[in-house]
Amino acid sequence: MLTIMGGNLMLKNNTDELYVSATEEMVTRITLDSMKNNNEGVTEYPILNFDQRALNLLCEGIRETLKYSKLKPAGSKAYKIMKRTLDIVLSAVALALLIIPMGAVALAIYIDDKGNPFFSQIRLTENGRPFKMYKFRSMCTDAEEKFAEVQKSNQTDGIAFKSENDPRITKIGHFIRKTSIDELPQLWNVLKGDMSIIGPRPPLPREVVLYTPHQMERLIVKGGLSCICQCEGRSDMSFDEWVESDIRYIKNRSLKLDFSLMLRTASAVIKRKGAK
Repeated sequence: MLTIMGGNLMLKNNTDELYVSATEEMVTRITLDSMKNNNEGVTEYPILNFDQRALNLLCEGIRETLKYSKLKPAGSKAYKIMKRTLDIVLSAVALALLIIPMGAVALAIYIDDKGNPFFSQIRLTENGRPFKMYKFRSMCTDAEEKFAEVQKSNQTDGIAFKSENDPRITKIGHFIRKTSIDELPQLWNVLKGDMSIIGPRPPLPREVVLYTPHQMERLIVKGGLSCICQCEGRSDMSFDEWVESDIRYIKNRSLKLDFSLMLRTASAVIKRKGAK
């Protein structure tokens, strides 16, 4: 198992007797090379656990990489002000309108297994800034601890993990994932300013550590609840297409495009397009 500790990658065997130090670049290269011969994408993430120092190093690396990016996000200063204003107003209104239904969902999840109905996870957003993203819990309470066991069932063709038959998903979890109800607590992230309503989906550190510089460019703007990928099929889109759709949004973003994607997202959710 590989773990980042204090900025170093440590490889530990099953008997806990051997430790081998490796650089992050070596592990990334090995993993990406293996993906070329595996159409199902990553089935064994080299780094699962990040301590705070390691997370800081990763974020510093992202910021340094993006300094050399030639990608220039569209949108004037006025656009950014209007976008943030809309994020605040729409997320606040949505939370006010949905507070009772969301309470009912939380209660149903709690009754099912007496666990915390909410789940939080460290994600990365603009320029690699880490934040705690919230969801309704759709998996068993020890899902993160069990990830090492299920990662081999990855059904995507790239770095992101997705498994339709993930055994960690609860009965209620299947429903709230297919209907995207599990994402509703992220309205709080939008209100706080961690996320925007429209923007590239915030990735996990274990995914970003494997990004190429081009893939890392999707972190040049603030992450969002939805983007082009979520409107065009979500799980039906390949990882490379997902990245390119995010880059396309970044190059062309505007209030008109944002409103269009909001409407298309609502349609995709209602039709459950690409939901798994």
